[in-house]
Amino acid sequence: MGAIIWLASYPKSGNTWLRAFLFNLLRNPPRPASINELDHFCLGESSGGWYARRAGRPIAGMEMKELMALRPQVHRDFTKAFPDSVFVKTHNFMGECCDVPLHTMEVTAGAIYVVRNPLDVVISMSDHFGVDLDAAIARLGDPLAATEITEEHAAEFHAGWSTHVSSWTAEPSASLHIIRYEDMLDRPNRTFRGVATFLGLTPPIDRLRKAIRFSSFDTLRAQEREAGFRERSQYSQAFFRSGRKQQWRVILSSEQIERVVRDHGEQMERFNYLP
Repeated sequence: MGAIIWLASYPKSGNTWLRAFLFNLLRNPPRPASINELDHFCLGESSGGWYARRAGRPIAGMEMKELMALRPQVHRDFTKAFPDSVFVKTHNFMGECCDVPLHTMEVTAGAIYVVRNPLDVVISMSDHFGVDLDAAIARLGDPLAATEITEEHAAEFHAGWSTHVSSWTAEPSASLHIIRYEDMLDRPNRTFRGVATFLGLTPPIDRLRKAIRFSSFDTLRAQEREAGFRERSQYSQAFFRSGRKQQWRVILSSEQIERVVRDHGEQMERFNYLP
């Protein structure tokens, strides 16, 4: 049994890329680990099956208060999934619902938080949620943004982008490691070695570089084209769509850019994202 290490991010910010890197680094497979086996290595905080097992019935139609009462119990169940530290993906902000914390600190060892420029996040969100750019921008600033309870997924509480980022990163902590999506692109060796160091690992350079190569965007996209990806949204033709930064410069209008900056300028400045 081990404590949880949260792999946290606002949706469409690089969480899957981080999970793929860690899978390839820690398991060290001879060929790239399958993207459809990520759940063999990293659990999903909102995975409905865990809540259904704890409740003894499907969770679709469950009242939110009842679901939230299950959350700390499910998190404790997570710690029994593997003998060592347990990686758990979360898109929840660091907060509460129904007076219950969305992350149970009593079973938490630490967290890695991935942040991405919201001007690019909103483009990926538009595709993922099947909404236009203006609706995605509105969602990015919605303090009550959340998903519904379904049979497959417990509700996630995203809040607005600024709230999400601030809730995880405002207070420095030795148990928290923050990385930028853009640095994963531009400085992969340094950025991913920093992740390994945070986890107390000192992989040989060839193993680190192999894990980076096996989890590259091109590799992940090729896997999806060949075998599909379970986490792809019903609205999107591909989960691994572009992977580039600064797409907003040619996709968003000046008015849309101004709206995002007006809503999120304070947190954008912290991470050098202001235009």
